[in-house]
Parts: sequence; structure tokens; C-alpha cells
Amino acid sequence: MRSYHDHVNDIDAWVWWLIGAAALGIPLVMTAMPELGMLAVGALAAAGVAGLGAGVVVQVLVFAAVSVALILAVRPLAARHRAQRPQLVSGVEALKGKQAVVLERVDASGGRIKLAGEIWSARSLDGGQAYEVGQEVDVVDIEGATAIVM
Repeated sequence: MRSYHDHVNDIDAWVWWLIGAAALGIPLVMTAMPELGMLAVGALAAAGVAGLGAGVVVQVLVFAAVSVALILAVRPLAARHRAQRPQLVSGVEALKGKQAVVLERVDASGGRIKLAGEIWSARSLDGGQAYEVGQEVDVVDIEGATAIVM
């Protein structure tokens, strides 16, 4: 009768590499660490050379070479892409810098403006400055539900 170890030893090396690639791919999906994906691709490359009959040393060298090459090539590209991507601004941050129309006189004590299709309470940035009905103002900040304008 054959033991468990005899069955494990019968599994081809390329199957072990595929299992390793899957084992690296699962945490990649769960943690979003791209390095794990690059190691998984290295394991797939090693599975390919194992399937072609290469020895263990060649398999490990292919795994290491492909993994390191991908990490060295992809990480700088990803970092550059991340740095160039414009940040999506939403919520009140998106309203800063927008223009609004004064609906009720705005001064240091308050007033009302129409901003992005909605009516907002507002006050002037400069305490001595007042803005009259119909004037266009720039929103410089949002404090709570009040737009600070100039």
C-alpha cells in the first residue's frame, strides 16, 4: 500500500508552481498588494518551464528572475502613474474655488448665495467687505453650512 508521501511525490513540479501561484494570487485580491501578483506571475513562469521538463534549479531561477524583473519594471511605472493621476475632489471640497451669485446681501454677519444650483448661507472673508444682490463671488472655503466668499 502506498503512503501519503508517495502520492505527494507523484505530483509534478509544475502543479506545485500553479498551487503557489494561486496561493499568491488569493492574498493579492484581498490585500491589493501588486507585488504578490508579480510573484504569482513568476510562479506561473516557473510552472511553464517545469512543464517543459526543466530542473528544479532552472525553475527557481526563472521564478526569481521573472518576479524581480516585474517588480523592478512595474513598480516605478505604477508610482509614476499614481503621481500623475488627478485627484477626484468631491463634497464641499469640490465647491471651493467655484463662483456663486449673491441672492441676499453678504457681509461679515451673513447673507445668501446660489452655489452649484443650491442656496447657501454665506459670509464675506473680509469683515469690511459687502457684496450686493446679483454680484458674482468666489467661494474660498466652506465652514459647516456656510460658504466663505470674496
